[in-house]
Amino acid sequence: MDNKEKEDKLKPEVEKKAEKRGAVFSPKLIGAIADEVSKSIISRFPSMMHRSKKKAKPKKTKKIEYALLLDTSAIIDGRIFDIISTGLLNGNIVILPSILMELKHLADSQDAVKRERGRKGLEMLEKLRKGKQMKIVVPAEDDEKSFEKLEVDEKLIRLAKLYKGKVITCDYNLEKKANIENVRAVNINGLANYLKIIAVPGESLHIAISHPGKEPSQGVGYMDDGTMIVLENGATMIGKSVDVVVSRVIQTATGRILFAKRI
Repeated sequence: MDNKEKEDKLKPEVEKKAEKRGAVFSPKLIGAIADEVSKSIISRFPSMMHRSKKKAKPKKTKKIEYALLLDTSAIIDGRIFDIISTGLLNGNIVILPSILMELKHLADSQDAVKRERGRKGLEMLEKLRKGKQMKIVVPAEDDEKSFEKLEVDEKLIRLAKLYKGKVITCDYNLEKKANIENVRAVNINGLANYLKIIAVPGESLHIAISHPGKEPSQGVGYMDDGTMIVLENGATMIGKSVDVVVSRVIQTATGRILFAKRI
């Protein structure tokens, strides 16, 4: 008898023995054993079960108190640093990484004027950082990444909302857009206009006439604070100083213009 015939002959006997062994454990007993095993595992690893159910908390953006977000125009203009030096402002100066990148591009520009402004802006920021009169904060790149597809002006507005801060700029359009979106924006040019000396009709002034006006007969001079004075029939006085009396004051979007007559 060969091996195959022996295996075939023994197979029924093995199956019968297996059936007898299986009959000893009823389904009910197997279920009870499984329950006990699972309870034992859970009791040994409670922390593992807890961690598996716990959801990861979203990362919170660090709040910056009294944030003043400077745009590129305000930095290269430079007057904001004079205002800071007076001690008038309180809070944290916030400079976005994208603003620093714009300043770097300006500092590397082939245009001499742009290059000088970019370098001057970076130097003033460094001077402010070393002086420690106000803290300079550069937000984490993750804070800006959520707005990375937006333009720089839009990033400033969104982050000003996030930090509940203000935007400092010399850009008229950025100022208006920020105000529309309920973000407080301070335009340095507008602030300068508010600080100009207010002359009233009938007030006498002594000014130098520097160039002609829009009308051929007009001459134009300036007050010490930069306010323009248009002198009627003053074209013949260009290059000379003259006593004038203010006749009227016009307020424009860019500031005040005084009209005057010779005394």
